[in-house]
Amino acid sequence: MKKITKFIGFIFVFITLITAGCLDIFSSDGNKITYESHPTSILYTISYGYLVNCTGIGNYEINYNCDEPEVLSGSILSIIAHDNNYTSKIMATFNKMKAWNIREGISNEWDLGITSTISCNSFLVSDLEGKNALTISEIKQDYPDKVLQYTQAQSNETTVFINPNNLEIVNIASNIYNELNSENAFLVAKELFRWLKQTTNYQIHIGSNIVQSAGTTLNCKTGDCDDLSFLYISLCRSIGIPARFIRGFLVEENIAIPHAWVEVFVGGGIGINGWIPVECAGTSSKVDTEIHQNFGIESSEHLRLFEDDGSNESLIISLSAITYSTYGTRKIEAEFNAEVTSYTIAKTNQLVIDENGIRQYT
Repeated sequence: MKKITKFIGFIFVFITLITAGCLDIFSSDGNKITYESHPTSILYTISYGYLVNCTGIGNYEINYNCDEPEVLSGSILSIIAHDNNYTSKIMATFNKMKAWNIREGISNEWDLGITSTISCNSFLVSDLEGKNALTISEIKQDYPDKVLQYTQAQSNETTVFINPNNLEIVNIASNIYNELNSENAFLVAKELFRWLKQTTNYQIHIGSNIVQSAGTTLNCKTGDCDDLSFLYISLCRSIGIPARFIRGFLVEENIAIPHAWVEVFVGGGIGINGWIPVECAGTSSKVDTEIHQNFGIESSEHLRLFEDDGSNESLIISLSAITYSTYGTRKIEAEFNAEVTSYTIAKTNQLVIDENGIRQYT
């Protein structure tokens, strides 16, 4: 997805989406904090995919796998493929896709993609203290398959992007873990997130779509949503906490921006089957605000498309886009587009954190 983003044209909109909602404290009463009201339930129709224009003379082949959408809370009301010449497939273990393999010799315009109507609610883990979370030792004992699957390095043919074996990353995570003096996976993951927000800054790669490795992001202390997510995943994995990346969109009226975030496995019936969402690309200058709003929360503006299965194949698929081959004088132009229509805010709420570290929407 990295190759298809139009970050340069959408920088202002993207930053607006990242910082939208409740970043500023509306009121503070003792130890109780209330943030500004923001959408927590939205309904919209989204269309995304490629418009492909084939001109000239000669044969060509087009391959495109389009992820089907999903939400943590809410429902997918409909999914319609723009072109019916697709096959349905599952890739990287559990990702549903519409797949096109077009072999032709005639000039044509192809509309390859999906239109879906979606009802989405914000999802949160209410207890910021993670009282029911498992310890790291319990996760290793009770979920060895998840530990094996989601604590390894991941790379493409040339670069290790998620690297829990990087010695500097290992040392940072181990020191944070030892200083916390707790094995609670939720609390450890939260402290790793605190370090991420204290140490790094969100920054778009202007004029470049290159994804940074975790080690590169650690060294330069800046990165976009992919980069910061890969670094955070590497930190978690280096001390045995399963973590994976999620790809999708940030959605607002009229526009959807390709995005990436993280899920961390803490078990204990917390989150969805033990997985909690973590948004690494927030831009608040206040670390506690980042924790309150982005750790264990997936806002209604997040739309999921792809869930990592921990393999190199999964990483490669998530970084890929449409591919095509041409013969003769054939020319192909492929343009990615994502559009949101019929956007309706169904509910708005304030985020409240009480004196016991319990948060809720009111």
